[in-house]
Amino acid sequence: MTTPELITLVGMPGCGKSTVARQLSRQLGLPYTDTDAEIERRIGMPIRVFFAAEGEERFRDVEQAVIEELTRLPGRVPGRAPGRLLATGGGAVLRAANRDALHGRGHVFYLRATPEDLFRRLRHDTHRPLLQVADPLRKLRELYRERDPLYRRTAHYIVESTRPSVSALSSMVLMQLELAGLVDPATVPSGIDPLMPRATPPSTPPSPPPSTPPSAP
Repeated sequence: MTTPELITLVGMPGCGKSTVARQLSRQLGLPYTDTDAEIERRIGMPIRVFFAAEGEERFRDVEQAVIEELTRLPGRVPGRAPGRLLATGGGAVLRAANRDALHGRGHVFYLRATPEDLFRRLRHDTHRPLLQVADPLRKLRELYRERDPLYRRTAHYIVESTRPSVSALSSMVLMQLELAGLVDPATVPSGIDPLMPRATPPSTPPSPPPSTPPSAP
């Protein structure tokens, strides 16, 4: 078994795609790319600034070009195991070209979270352009209704991300890869910090010597 050449994470803003990708990168020893970070590197400014100046349609043009390029990169990196990780922006699935590229060129995981849980995570966020509105929860519900069917159409696997920790989400992704025969379980770390001593069963204490009755006075 070999690691799939491209593992992609899709989902709503704030569902944990970038954080989980970093965790999986450490666990599998694979490089990862965040499409939003790559877009900002290319445009030379924060996405929210570009959004305000150029509009969403122009941003989606740049996003589509980045996804097309990243999904066509060779899967084998010199000195590393075959495979790469890709964390996408929340709106990456809006265009059919992106959905086709992601679904057809790798294994896609949808990290699904409810709008209410996302609101708890993002209520103080000032960096996501689409959430800078008077009622962010209502906006998240609108985005979820629009995008959930598109995430499902793009994904090969759905992972519920409403409550689990990052390590739990990463473990669920790894489990799906193992069940699909895409990752050798022997190559996946156990998740136990190698610097921490492993627990060992307590040793059996020696039996006390038999008591003898006190001698008569």
